[in-house]
Formats: sequence, structure tokens, C-alpha cells
Amino acid sequence: MEHQINLPITGMHCESCASTITYHLKKMDGILVAEVSLATEYAAVTFDASTLNEETIVDKIRDLGFDVVDEGEEDAARAAESQRQKLQFTVGIIFTLPLFLLSMGRDMNLLGAWASAHWVNWLMFGLALPVQGYVAWNYYSGSIKALRNRSANMDVLVAMGTSVAFFYSLTVTIALGTDLGEHFGRHVYFETAAVIITLIKLGKLIEARAKGRITAALKKLPQLFPTTACRLQNGEEQHIPIEQVGVGDVLLVRPGESIPVDGVVRSGKSAIDESVFTGESLPVDKVPGDAVTAATMNQSGMLTMEATHIGAETALARLIELVQTTQQSKPPIQRAADAVTNVFVPVVTGIAVVTFLVWWFLVGAGFTPAMLRLVAILVTACPCALGLATPTAVMMGTGIGAERGILFRNGEALERAGDLTTIVLDKTGTLTEGKLTLTDILTDKDESELLQLSAAAERGSEHPIGKAVVRAAEERGLDIATPNAFEAVTGHGITAQVGKNSVVIGNLRLIQQHNIPTRTFEAAAERLQAEAKTVLWVAVDGHIEGLLAVADTLRPEAQATITELRRLGCEVVMMTGDNRNTADAIAAAAGIREVMAELRPEDKARAIKTLQAEDKHLVAMVGDGINDTPALAQADIGISLGTGTDIARETAHVTLMHSDLQALPEAIRLSRSTMRTIKQNLFWAFFYNVLLIPIAAGALYPLSFVPGMFRELHPMLAAFAMAFSSVSVVLNSLRLQWQRNFRF
Repeated sequence: MEHQINLPITGMHCESCASTITYHLKKMDGILVAEVSLATEYAAVTFDASTLNEETIVDKIRDLGFDVVDEGEEDAARAAESQRQKLQFTVGIIFTLPLFLLSMGRDMNLLGAWASAHWVNWLMFGLALPVQGYVAWNYYSGSIKALRNRSANMDVLVAMGTSVAFFYSLTVTIALGTDLGEHFGRHVYFETAAVIITLIKLGKLIEARAKGRITAALKKLPQLFPTTACRLQNGEEQHIPIEQVGVGDVLLVRPGESIPVDGVVRSGKSAIDESVFTGESLPVDKVPGDAVTAATMNQSGMLTMEATHIGAETALARLIELVQTTQQSKPPIQRAADAVTNVFVPVVTGIAVVTFLVWWFLVGAGFTPAMLRLVAILVTACPCALGLATPTAVMMGTGIGAERGILFRNGEALERAGDLTTIVLDKTGTLTEGKLTLTDILTDKDESELLQLSAAAERGSEHPIGKAVVRAAEERGLDIATPNAFEAVTGHGITAQVGKNSVVIGNLRLIQQHNIPTRTFEAAAERLQAEAKTVLWVAVDGHIEGLLAVADTLRPEAQATITELRRLGCEVVMMTGDNRNTADAIAAAAGIREVMAELRPEDKARAIKTLQAEDKHLVAMVGDGINDTPALAQADIGISLGTGTDIARETAHVTLMHSDLQALPEAIRLSRSTMRTIKQNLFWAFFYNVLLIPIAAGALYPLSFVPGMFRELHPMLAAFAMAFSSVSVVLNSLRLQWQRNFRF
């Protein structure tokens, strides 16, 4: 039996930490899928519950030297970690600033002869020791964990680089007081080690704050759930914790209160603010029989509702889980970055050692210049930028999508949506409203009187056509009488007695069966049928009084959506099981040129496969019904509307929660913008390392035309560059937040 868990992890400092945990988890028997994200600081693990349990997985992570936070304590643990990091940075600043000023002042001869005294070295050691011993402690502990797990990470690079500078300086300081002093130079580099550690700590704090902004919107969503509910039992009100609500419970919701769980209105009328899901500021009227969703706000009337979905099964809980899962997943583009990250630290360490040996022995530059180049390389190299390049952008993109009602199932769906070349749209419920609406009233008499009488006759009908007539009369504020008698004629219409009037409403065959002349309205009926509308003949007391027409009307945003999809370079195809005339009429109204009609569900899947074979098209299928499921599964990207069936939403790779077609081109633009950001991040991360590591190694030193200050990279500048590289990647991902329309 498969089971999935999301574990919050603390103690990760770079992408190599995440890779180490992932590697060891995947080696465990019973682990089916394991993805660890540095950006979210979560491990998403799918395992065989018959072979393994959660406790064993948690123990394995802790054995690797990391910690798994208990449920409900995540925020407190991360806050405590943040406070510790801030304290370490504060200590670093307090001791590094005077150490830096003292060192620079002595090197520039600004402090007088006293600054060159031997005791000043011991003073600098005293200032550097708290930084090396306390502020850098997590780098040492991280290095020990990494080496124990036979891996290497950023902590190893920082610990090695700063330790070389610190302990070399300590050796010089000790030697200067003995006969060994003549074998060493007099210069010490305590300030180099301290500045490196403090700068990197500052970069990590800025990075953490930026990452916090990325996840802030998602963290707010669980706070929308009410904590209590009012249950009605035996006529009494019981105020209970939300966890005690069960499926089938009847709940009372007063104006101003949040809907506690998903359910159906049993009594009362109200307006519900659903902006948390739909983004619409206008409230939606709810009457008995309508569905209501947890965390939406009851604005005006008192409602009683029956709970249908509770806890993790509510729409909001499923939305949060889907977004978290997507943010954990890795799109294909990240595989190259992961491959580089896995070998990055060992390769860089090798380059640093070789550089040290070359400059010391082959070039003959001496121990100190060779050591500084080794330190610069170790500190410059930054696997974190590579590790953060993709997940931070994915987190930002999926978070923005969730805010706008666009849910991507995983990172691959987010990546591929921007490459779509063909969009196939189902007709009923996707391009159209999915419900019948009264479109025409044709009569020689008063339209309202004909509609009022027809609605009264149809009042007892359960057929969608009859309900459309009644709904139209209600929307016009007409009084609808109750029929004295009613009979449904299956497949044809109804007959009813309304007051003194005998009413027949239905198709032409029903009217002909009652021998009622139809010539007066035959031309009008043919015209309406050509417009793909269903025609109702209305006869009163044996005479045709007029025609009513109903149709599944085109969504108001459909035409603009088709135009926008074409602007984005996508071909648009309509696919339906409906007849050719109806299909052509709807397609013409929407502006779609290619139409596939009269298709069964399996035909739709085959048609998608044929489209995919044409010039390697990347095809999306947009649908909402059970009959669309095979095509949704066959498509490269299946897209379901939020109002669609459960199986359609489960099959789809993308769900448009608002059921607004204009979210479709927005999803494509969001994907393209996110992918562009990822490529920018990866370019910067690779470019940074490829450019600065050779400079740190002294590759520009022989080039006399290069100004002296640019020929080498001092370790302190290397530390600044390293911190800046990670921060810049995160900030670039945050830019997605400001690109509101994702235009190009």
C-alpha cells in the first residue's frame, strides 16, 4: 500500500545537503519516490507502507545529521533557527568589524608602529576566535555530517577555506614568538576568515528572508480555516472544534462566519464571498442544494448546511496539498543542475588543491600566495546558486498560479505548459456554460405572458430544458403558478393544465401528435435550429402561441480566450461528441476554425494521438467531463476546469479552479515566464562559477593588459561574490511576483 508524507527538515545549508538526503532515502527498501527540496526545506516521500513506516524514514534522516520537525512545531523550529542565525551574524559583526578595521589600518600604515607589534596578532586572534568557533560552527558541524555520509557540500568548502586562513594565521602568530618565525611571513589573515564567514552568514539570512516571502502566501492559506463550528443536534446548537465535525453533520453558519467545511446548503439563502478560491470580489448567491466550500465567507443570510467533505478532503486542503507537492517536484530542466551539483564540491576541491600546488611548487610564488588562491577558490565556488535556481522559481510560479486559481500537478506540467503548440477544447461545459439557458422567445403576443404560462406548465419538470424555462421566468421576477395537472412525455415534452388553459410544450413531433397546426412558426423554428438551439413549441388550448429556444450558451470569455491563444502561437481545435451542425455553430461563434464532431470518448483519445504525431506537436486537452478523461490522459498536458468531474480533475495535469477560460492563456504565460526565470537563474549560476573560479585560481595573473586589481580575486571579495550569487538567484525568482500579466 502506497503512502505519501511531507517531512519538514531543518539543518540543510545547501543543495548538496538535499542531494545527500535524497540519495540515502532512495537506497532504502520500500521507498518508491523521494524528493528533498532545499527551497521548501521539505522531503516528499512515497513509500510502501507494508515494508516501511514513517518512523524509520525519520530516523534515517536524523542519522544523516539532519532533523525532522514534529507536526505543528515547524514554524516554531524555523523561528528558533532564524533567531540563532541572526545571533550568530550579530556576533560576527561585533567581532569582525573591529578586526577588519585593525587589519586594514595596519596594512595601510594608518595606525602607527604599535599596530605591527606581535601582541596585536594575538589581539586579532582573540577577535577572530568567536567568529571561527561560534559563528562558523554550523559550517563545521555540516562538514562533519557531510564527510560522515561520504559526501561534500558548501559547508565543507567554507570550513576548509576559512580554516586554512585561520590556522595558518595562528601558526604564524605562534611562530613569531619562537625561533621558527624566520620560516614564516609576518602577515596574518584572521580578518579574511572572519569576513568570509560573516559575509556568507549575511547572504544566508537575506536568502532565507527572500525564500520566506516566496512561501508566505501558501502559509497563509491554512489560517483561513475556522477553528470551530456550530453543529445542530436534536434542535440544539453545539459549538465544537472543527476536528470533531463529521460527514453528514448539520451545521449552522451565521452571517459574518466562515463556512467550516465543504458541504451543501439545506436551508436558508445567502451571498457567499468565494474570493479565496475564485478571486472574484462579487459574492455568489447560494440557495438550498448549492455547494459551499470551507473557508469561504457567509455574508448576508443564515444557512444550515450538511457536511460532505471534512479535514484533508476539503477543496482548500486539497489545493494546499497539491501546491506543496508541486513545489517539491523537480521539472526536467533541473536534472542537469542536479548532475552538476552532485560532483561540484569534489571537483572544486580538486581544482583548489591543484592550484595551490601549482602556484607553490611550479610557479614558485610561495606558500602564502598559493594559500590565498586555494582559499579564494574554495570560498568562491557556490553550489547553492545551482541548487536554488530551479526550485525557487518553481515555488514562485506555482504560488502565483495557486493565487490565481491555476494549479499545476507537478514541476513537469509547469515546464511543458509553456511549450504547447495545440490546444484542444471540449465543447460542452468547457467552451459553453454547460447548462441550458433560454435564448429566444418568439410570439405574436406578450413575451412575458407566454414565458409565465410556460414556466407554470414546466414547474413540475425535472428535465434540464424545463428547469431552464422556469429559471428564466424567475430571473425576470414573474409569478409562477402551480399547474393543476402535469405529465412528462419522455423524449418529447410535457402536457399540463394551468388554471383554465391546456398547455402542450415540446418538440415538433409532440405538437403533431396533438394535431396542432404549425405552419405559422415553421420558418422561425428552422432558423433557430440552424443556430444549434433546441426549439420548444408552445401550444395553448390547441393553438400555437409561440416558440421558446434554449441552448448551451458560449462562455462570455471564450472568443477572447481563443484570440489570446492564437497570439501565443497555439493552434486551437474544438472536439465534441455533439452533432456537426451544433458543433459548427458553437465553433463559429467562438472563432475556432478546426472542428472535430460526433466523437465518442475513445475517438477523442485517438484524435489527440493523431495530433501529437503531426510534426511532434505538444498537445493540451481541456475538458471537464467523464467522457473527456481518456483524452485528458492521452494529451501531453491535460487541463480540467474546477467545476469538472472528480475523475477529470484527478486525470488532469493542470486544474483551472475558477473555471474561467481566460486562465488558460495565463497558465501558458506563467509557465513561459517561470521557465525564462529558471534559465536566467541557471545561466547566472553556471556563469558565475565558470567565470570566477578561474580568476580565483589566478588565470588572469599573466595577462599584463588586465589591470592589477582585476587579475586576482581576494578571498574576502570571493565571499561577497558567493553570497551575492545565491541571493541574486532568489531575488530573480521573486521578480515573477511583479510580472502581473506575464507578457512577452
